[in-house]
Amino acid sequence: MTGSPASQNPAGIKTLLGALLGVVVIGLLMTYIVRCPCERIPGTVLFGVEVEEPVGDWSFANAAGLCQIQVQGVIPWSVNLNCMADGDGALYLSCSVCEGKYWSGRALVNSDARVRIAGQVYPVRLTRLQDAETLDAAWLARASKTGYGVGEPRPDHWWSFAVVSR
Repeated sequence: MTGSPASQNPAGIKTLLGALLGVVVIGLLMTYIVRCPCERIPGTVLFGVEVEEPVGDWSFANAAGLCQIQVQGVIPWSVNLNCMADGDGALYLSCSVCEGKYWSGRALVNSDARVRIAGQVYPVRLTRLQDAETLDAAWLARASKTGYGVGEPRPDHWWSFAVVSR
């Protein structure tokens, strides 16, 4: 017999390459499922300490950077976004150019969600804000927390959702 072992068993090499590709794909999926949302990459189930007691004052959310929201679709879907509390402790989630984003569309269909703030996960209900007065209050809470938009009018493409414990 002549030739290398690879040339003698091409089916075996294809099987080995397929298995290696499968391991890489499974590894990437597990990283995606367990570790994300990461930056702009969405994730699935949010992990963290589950808080079952209802929250009436969400002011502590202003000390956290971004929050993560998990909505329910075919699979759970989670993303990073701004969360901010107003002076009364009401919590809001917001996004710019929100129409057409997966998470906001799912929140309109099923308002039950989970939000993670500083490693703790809270079962919540989301309600899209429609009235200008409440939207402006949420915009001011965002500007106060992030420093962006201070003294600027709220853009029409900016959405906000009220968040309450369930």
